[in-house]
Amino acid sequence: MSLIKWNESDVFPSFSQLLDEFFGDDWFRGVQTGTRVPAVNIHETNTSYELELAAPGLKKSDFKISVDGDVLTISAEKKEEKEEKHRKVTRREFNFTSFSRSFTLPDSVDADKIKASYEDGVLKLELPKKEIAVKQAPKEISVE
Repeated sequence: MSLIKWNESDVFPSFSQLLDEFFGDDWFRGVQTGTRVPAVNIHETNTSYELELAAPGLKKSDFKISVDGDVLTISAEKKEEKEEKHRKVTRREFNFTSFSRSFTLPDSVDADKIKASYEDGVLKLELPKKEIAVKQAPKEISVE
């Protein structure tokens, strides 16, 4: 049998502790500011880097993707306004969502050939490597 230290605060945590544990501190801060940063997956192949960014609920026109020097910046902005009128009552809702993520590109990326597509809530970018950066198969040299 082992002994475990027991605290009353462990049994009755505060409301803010519950929120922090359930949502995570970063998530809660993002909701307050309206700037949640989407998750990104990065894969490297022999010929390119592939980025997948989870951004559901946006349209292609909401994105802005730019390369400045060796920095790739992906940002999006979405504004919504809804208004419903029923007899004497008017209901208006406003929603503003934005984010921005920047990545330092390696020298091996050919920035002029970057391609982007958006489908089913996922933004995909293909960052092709320059020809000199593509790994070649080992070459054997015969001795004469």
